[in-house]
Amino acid sequence: GESGTGKELFARGIHAESGRSDGPFVAVNCGAIAPELIQSELFGYTGGSFTGADRKGRPGKFELADTGTLFLDEIGEMPLAMQVNLLRVLEDRKVMRVGGGRAIPVDVKIIAATNKDLEQEAAQGRFRPDLLYRLNVVRIHIPPLRERGSDIETLARAHAERLAREFGLPFQGIEEAALARLRAHHWPGNVRELINAIEHALNAMEGPLLRVGDLAQHLRTSAAAPRTSGKLRSGSLRYQEADIIREVLERHAGNMSRTAKELGIGRNTLYAKMRRLGITEGS
Repeated sequence: GESGTGKELFARGIHAESGRSDGPFVAVNCGAIAPELIQSELFGYTGGSFTGADRKGRPGKFELADTGTLFLDEIGEMPLAMQVNLLRVLEDRKVMRVGGGRAIPVDVKIIAATNKDLEQEAAQGRFRPDLLYRLNVVRIHIPPLRERGSDIETLARAHAERLAREFGLPFQGIEEAALARLRAHHWPGNVRELINAIEHALNAMEGPLLRVGDLAQHLRTSAAAPRTSGKLRSGSLRYQEADIIREVLERHAGNMSRTAKELGIGRNTLYAKMRRLGITEGS
C-alpha cells in the first residue's frame, strides 16, 4: 500500500489476533537503517565485533521478536546484499550475530510491507525474486484513504478523541460541515496526513466542537472540496449540510453514485441523509 495508509497498524492487528499475541511485536523500517548497519540491527552482534560495538554485544530484531512477530516495513528499500542474508534466515530459522560463530534458533512470524511494486522491482534487478517468492505467501493490499471514503469519518473521530485525551482538551465531536470537507479532500498522504490535519484542528479549536474554521486553510479552500456559489448559508448545520449535498448533486446532474463518491460516503448513507434533510432526487 501507499505510504501513510496504516500498514503497521494492520500488521499490529494481525499480530494481536494471532496465536502469537502474547509474544513481542517488533517493527523495523528497512529504509531508515544505514546499509552498513542493517545486518547488525536485524541479526545482532557479539561484543567487540566492530568499532563502537557494545562490549556485551546486542541481540538483533529477530532475537527480540522470538515467539512473536517481526514487521519489516519498506522491505523494498533493503539492499540486495542484505536480501541474501534475510532469505537464508527465513529458510533456516536461525540467525548468526555479526562477529559470532554460533547459529541461534528463532521462531518468528514475518510480516513485510512495501509501497513499491516488488514484481517490477524484481524484473529490473532491484529485488531478489527468490526472496519475493518466500515472502509473498499471503498478500493484503491496503487501499489509499481516497478509496476508503467511508473510513474517513470513523478515523477522524477516533483520532480526534484520542488526541483530545492526550492534550487534555474538551471535545464533543466534529461538525458535519467539517466532516464534509474532510471527506472531500484527496488525502495524498493518506491516514498519516489525516491524523496531522486533526491534530492541527484540535490545536486551533476555540470550543469543544471541531468546526470548519479550525481546519487548515488548504482543507477549507481545497478545489477537491464541494464548491458553493459563495459562503455556506448561514444558520444551522442542517442547512449547511443540505447546501453541500444539493451543490454536489447539481454538479453531477443528480447521479447518486458520483455524488456519494465525491462526498466520501456510501449511496445508502447519502439516501438516508437526503431523507433526513428533506432533499428529493431531482430537487
